[in-house]
Amino acid sequence: MGWLTFGGAGVPEPLLALQNLRKSFGALVVTDDVSLHVMPGEIHALIGPNGAGKTTLINQISGALMPDAGRIRFAGADITRLSRPARARAGLARSFQITSIIPGFSVLENAALAAQARHGSSFRFFRPARRDARLNEAAMAALDRVGLADLAGVQAGTLSHGQKRKLELAIALASAPRLLLLDEPLAGAGPEETTLLVDLLDSLRKQFAILLVEHDMQAVFALADRISVLVEGRRVATGTAADIRSHPEIRRAYLGEDEIA
Repeated sequence: MGWLTFGGAGVPEPLLALQNLRKSFGALVVTDDVSLHVMPGEIHALIGPNGAGKTTLINQISGALMPDAGRIRFAGADITRLSRPARARAGLARSFQITSIIPGFSVLENAALAAQARHGSSFRFFRPARRDARLNEAAMAALDRVGLADLAGVQAGTLSHGQKRKLELAIALASAPRLLLLDEPLAGAGPEETTLLVDLLDSLRKQFAILLVEHDMQAVFALADRISVLVEGRRVATGTAADIRSHPEIRRAYLGEDEIA
């Protein structure tokens, strides 16, 4: 099986390329021959009904799951069998549907932990490492980027839901990523928090590539350069927001009129 070829003179290579990924759990095929790519600086959204296999696909990209078949190429290298820490060091950062902060640590300590992991240090050495100026500098820069620098000393567990989502994004940024894998970053956010988070994600445009799993279709259409649709583990369409809005089958089956108006 050869790699898909891209571009010619002056056309950039994809930062992330998936080719024919397949993942099954027993007789249940959850990822079914999925190929797609994410370009440098692109916000690429992954949408589909519940159970479509979106999170399973993100888990394979991040290294939480190994595919049964197919390959994953990132920044010019085959990472299909790399461990999660190795992928993180290569520049893949992941956020989750449910916030994964450490509530008993301060906001700064949470971000510094990610910066420490980026440098290959062990978690058990974190307490002394939190005094490392290099780690704190990277952590503070990430907190400033998401608007949480003033809360650096606050215990993370006391933050509001929207602030916790911002902190999780700061944790990803502190790991010096090239690609952000964001799994439902707006989950549980109210209207005001959603607006702030969408503006924050939009501000990251072009600075980072983002693969975004999100059910809020208004946010998806506002943010995504391209959108891929998964149904029962298969990619059934990829296109711009306008392409997906106007696709009759996707419009009828997966997008309500309120969501695409």
